[in-house]
Amino acid sequence: MTEATAQRRGRSGGGAARRAARSVTSVETARFITRNIPDMEILNEEALEIIEHNAETVLEEIGVNFVNNPGALARWKEAGAEIEGERVRIPRGLARQLCSTAPSQFTQVARNSARNVEIGGRNLVLAPVYGPPFVHDAVGGRRYATIEDFRNFVKLGQMSRWLHHSGGTVCEPTDVPVNKRHLDMLHAHMTLSDKPFMGSVTEPSRAQDSVDMCGVLFGKDFVQDNTVMTSLVNINSPLTFDDTMMGALEVYAANNQACIVSPFIVGGAMAPVSVAGTLTQVLAEVMAGVAYSQLVRKGAPVIFGAFVTSIDMNSGAPTFGTPEASQITYGAGQLARRLGLPFRSAGSFCGSKLPDAQAAYETANTLNNGLYAGVNFMLHACGWLEGGLVASYEKFVMDADQLGALHKMAAGVAMDENAQAMDALREVGPGGHYLGCAHTQANFKEAFWRSELLDYKPFETWAEEGSRDTMVLAGARVRKLLDTYEQPPLDPAIAEALSAFVAEKKAAQPDSFT
Repeated sequence: MTEATAQRRGRSGGGAARRAARSVTSVETARFITRNIPDMEILNEEALEIIEHNAETVLEEIGVNFVNNPGALARWKEAGAEIEGERVRIPRGLARQLCSTAPSQFTQVARNSARNVEIGGRNLVLAPVYGPPFVHDAVGGRRYATIEDFRNFVKLGQMSRWLHHSGGTVCEPTDVPVNKRHLDMLHAHMTLSDKPFMGSVTEPSRAQDSVDMCGVLFGKDFVQDNTVMTSLVNINSPLTFDDTMMGALEVYAANNQACIVSPFIVGGAMAPVSVAGTLTQVLAEVMAGVAYSQLVRKGAPVIFGAFVTSIDMNSGAPTFGTPEASQITYGAGQLARRLGLPFRSAGSFCGSKLPDAQAAYETANTLNNGLYAGVNFMLHACGWLEGGLVASYEKFVMDADQLGALHKMAAGVAMDENAQAMDALREVGPGGHYLGCAHTQANFKEAFWRSELLDYKPFETWAEEGSRDTMVLAGARVRKLLDTYEQPPLDPAIAEALSAFVAEKKAAQPDSFT
């Protein structure tokens, strides 16, 4: 919801028309970001070469574990790796050679082709929070998430101008059986949004269900020839690839669907405390995971992932928005570009329990860190609270609003004739003002990015309207967006087929909440 910004001064006519226009909820989605600004290069050539050399040493001498997965061990042995039990030692250079067949950029197709996204290159795709078992709002407080919450977040994502992607597990619907909830989640993404989405990774058969449902939505042949899902495959850091995640990766890679191969790094607990040591482990883990995807299917799309946080050495709790995490993210971006892979990292990370000042500071740090690190796919771009345990309604719209600032910053500084503004400088001259000059009148609507949420009114107007803080404004925006949401059109035959698929799959097995 766009908050009314006009002062109560009895204006009418053109001003009233402009205010009315601003009050209309828009479902326009901005195109994915293409950066026109440089990436932050925190590591010099010598540092990069040291980290790359050390990562190869880790793979060759220490190795990685592929647990409960004889098929993976067989693939690695055939490729030339040394196998000892479940330990895989990869000869120097082999993983990097295998990674070279993964595309540096790919298109993820949405059911609305106008919302396709390009992942890689100079592009940045923004997706919402992923995985929280709890939700929070100002009215109901903190509670376990339900499928209704899940559908609400998908609707909010659909209504956001600045989100390019519907995401995946935007919250964990705990009122639906574990073995069936992936069907309801995918159904929500496919029917309540027409943006790209993610598949299930909690069990290989659920990944296959995701592929099969996409076959209903897009057509089976289309799915084999096009990437219609990007899904998150976490590594059990340090240096362990479990059979659940790798089983999902095997399904997606075999079907030409993209995976984010992402170490789960909490510095000091699951990686060394030093930036260079953590980057060494991250690179080794990513190279092993990406290389394995290419053993499954050469050319399968894959993303270099890095979820990075540090640990509070007093409490053991993860911390967010810290300088060290930013340094790791910048360095990982450089390593990903040298490997020729799209890069996933950053998000609206914070450890706060509420969308308060702590949440704002930490989130601002991590969002901007992602922009300047050259991230191509930013999961958790809005809605993250309490270290990822909570999806917050209010923070979802707060963060989604701020993503507009990333779009503006990424565009860089225009230097065309209009941007040089020489006509304005000549028209106004010494001692004048620019409010009424022709250049300002022609450009004022697009000259400055403006929040659709934050309050810029004078104190008196703000007080008259109830002295609302940002949390209250965000709650009002959530209600307005959900009230004005309209479901994007979908071929009735496809909608019916999707519902039938879900119903049949659910009926085929008993409920399980474990």
